[in-house]
Amino acid sequence: MHLGVDVPRVRIVVYIAASIPHRSCRQRQRYDRYVGLLVPHVMRLIFGSDHRMLIPASALGGAIALVIADTLARTVTSPTDLPVGAMTALAAPHFLLLLRRRMA
Repeated sequence: MHLGVDVPRVRIVVYIAASIPHRSCRQRQRYDRYVGLLVPHVMRLIFGSDHRMLIPASALGGAIALVIADTLARTVTSPTDLPVGAMTALAAPHFLLLLRRRMA
């Protein structure tokens, strides 16, 4: 504000500019909620806390996890397709165990 920037107007423009791509991505990625929570924690256990290695490993691990979940969802109930979200939701108990182990 002291530099001559209209802060409320810039704030609104930034909110709108950030929310449009975010919303379009979230519409396409409805079933990866647990993958986005679980995979970085698992990768941190494997590779450590160095973000130079953790971020690419998390991206690759998440892609692998979704491919495996999709393959299992298509083959477990062969004549019908099981939603991928049902397969990724099976990871929720493992995530809770990881959190519990970290807290203890």
